[in-house]
Amino acid sequence: MQPFSTQVAERSNQRRSQRVLLSLPVEITAQQGVEKKPVSEKTRTMVVNAHGALVQLNLKVEIGQQVTVKNLKTNDETHCRVVFVNQAQLSNVEVGIEFLKPMPFFWRIAFPPADWTPRSPEAKSPASRAGAAPTPQRPAAAQGAKPVATPAPKPASPLTSTPKPELKK
Repeated sequence: MQPFSTQVAERSNQRRSQRVLLSLPVEITAQQGVEKKPVSEKTRTMVVNAHGALVQLNLKVEIGQQVTVKNLKTNDETHCRVVFVNQAQLSNVEVGIEFLKPMPFFWRIAFPPADWTPRSPEAKSPASRAGAAPTPQRPAAAQGAKPVATPAPKPASPLTSTPKPELKK
């Protein structure tokens, strides 16, 4: 069986909310043992969505068990239920946790819309690409006026260079 984290993209069309690969520091607290002693572990999320997260844990948890997750960046805390445990691994088991009620703002990120896909026409258009700037429009030169050079746009990356415009004499 392949790790759950590699299945994310394959099963994303079956989800209630968009998943985002995001590593955030969290603390998971579970009650263990006969005396229900609270035990905590600091870890990081692997995947988040509006309904929960996927984390790696050394803590022994079971499907259906209630745990508390604390976002260590914001100190927000909420109760969750364990919905997935990848038993194929011996340590750092992948554990899926689900909020008891949907909390799209718990992770403090903007989730993509449900109909977003990198294959959509909008994602492929030059204007939607990161760092893409619209082509500057130059005003028509007045009759008899000397041409004015417009400054070249700054390159999107220090690895790329933009040729400088030449002035006509």
